[in-house]
Amino acid sequence: MCTDTPIPLIVPAVVSVAVPARVLRAAVAALALATGLACAAGNGDSGGTGASAPSAALSGSPASSVSSASAASAMAQLAPAPPPGTLLDGPTLVPIPLGGGASVDSLEPATLSAVLKRAQGGVLMAIAGEPLCSITVYKMRYATGGGRGEATDAGGVIMLPGGDDQRCMGPRPVLLYAHGTVLDRNFSMARLNGEARLVAAMFVAQGYVVVAPDYAGYGVSSLPYHPYLNADQQAGDMVDALRAARIALPRLSVRTSDKLFVTGYSQGGFVALATQRAMQERYGDEFHVTATAGLSGPYALLQMADDIFSGRPNVGITAYLPLLTTAGQKSGATLYTSPAELYEEPYADGIESVLPATQRMDDLIKQGKLPAGALFAGDAPPQGESASTHFADTNLVRTSYRKAYLQDVAAHPCGTDPAQPLACHSANRLRLWLQKNDLRSYQPRSPLLLCGGQRDPVVPFANASAAHDYFAAHGVAPQLLDLEAPAPDAYQDIRAGFAKAVERTRADAVAHDHDPHKAVLDNYHGRLVAQYCLMAAREFFRTPAP
Repeated sequence: MCTDTPIPLIVPAVVSVAVPARVLRAAVAALALATGLACAAGNGDSGGTGASAPSAALSGSPASSVSSASAASAMAQLAPAPPPGTLLDGPTLVPIPLGGGASVDSLEPATLSAVLKRAQGGVLMAIAGEPLCSITVYKMRYATGGGRGEATDAGGVIMLPGGDDQRCMGPRPVLLYAHGTVLDRNFSMARLNGEARLVAAMFVAQGYVVVAPDYAGYGVSSLPYHPYLNADQQAGDMVDALRAARIALPRLSVRTSDKLFVTGYSQGGFVALATQRAMQERYGDEFHVTATAGLSGPYALLQMADDIFSGRPNVGITAYLPLLTTAGQKSGATLYTSPAELYEEPYADGIESVLPATQRMDDLIKQGKLPAGALFAGDAPPQGESASTHFADTNLVRTSYRKAYLQDVAAHPCGTDPAQPLACHSANRLRLWLQKNDLRSYQPRSPLLLCGGQRDPVVPFANASAAHDYFAAHGVAPQLLDLEAPAPDAYQDIRAGFAKAVERTRADAVAHDHDPHKAVLDNYHGRLVAQYCLMAAREFFRTPAP
């Protein structure tokens, strides 16, 4: 019953927020740890190594051989875990690198403008707009819970706008941002590049205070796995990051308005909707969400998995599936008795610790820890499109496991009624876990935008369509934006910009004698849709529907 997660030695003296259910789980975990330590040091009834270990007095060793530091450490471990949302470290200023070894504490609008004008031939400037505010980044570490509710920690960032423009001063709106799937164990939003830089340019430079968790299992977090697409845990992680930020912001002399926006991309789109659900159903007295934007997220998790096992795998699935099943297993779902029940023998051994990794994906493939892209056996029907990519002899998932999954799909079909897509009675443990975390399970009480692209090879747009149909069937239809389809008037310019970006990608591929179709698909999810859906989210937040 004892947790493997280290308990912080010092409980910071901060104002804690009552979160009954999750605090109770954390307290139980701490109590179990204390009980275990007591048993180890107790009498012979425990039968453990602690019972047979002689005391310093009986062994003839001087009592001073047990250092005061060790004693203090042991006593500190008996202290209750800090409540979720406790600020453990920070806020700490993060210097922003400029290249050539130079860095600045704050990125001024003129400097950011120059960066955006150089990036992608000025496309990023057209997307983000002329920066109004400087950007300052702080990192923090906060208490949160793991997949089972075990006490752990996570890192995150607070990005602050500054400057003389009125839109950068006074109480500012808060954007709670959830990042997309990353495979790098050391990932941190504090590094202002890639996704973090885009978010900073799109929102912080326009006057938003951005709070963005790294997620438990990444960066400074001590959790040895990542609770990938565990809706309750990931929403709790977001809530705890915001709680910690609320403690940190007064220390930075920052005031915020009452506007709270939630968004995220890919995995983060899923997390954003899970957070909207959690804030309205469990934390309504603490948070009021102004509006939410889910961007290319796997909201209809069960439907997507059923499609994958039916022969239509997504790009990247050989990395995403181990992340998902490990998260379920670590959260107590018992998806398998051993990894070899689900995964082929070359990959089963150690697969629960492969991702997130400190190595590149290419290196993991070369080392034989993951296949190059084949999810299913080459001779295993049914097979949909792209069979040559996702079906081969060096595959990840056992055919016997896939057959059992498909038998359950046939016996217990789901999704036949848009209003009740989860009203099925699966007997398959993986499908039950997916069903539990499918987000077609609530009705939004604040405005919601779902944005994506019809040709997305990583997260199919069918997720957004299915979620939209479910919400609409319950009378709370969100705005649905397919960047490939005719758009509402408010998004016409965004759709036109997306079309031009796709054409530029195609033309650039032709100019370099590359396959233009492949070039578009390779950039579709990670760059093209991401940039323009974030642009749509910002427009939506400016004028959300009532």
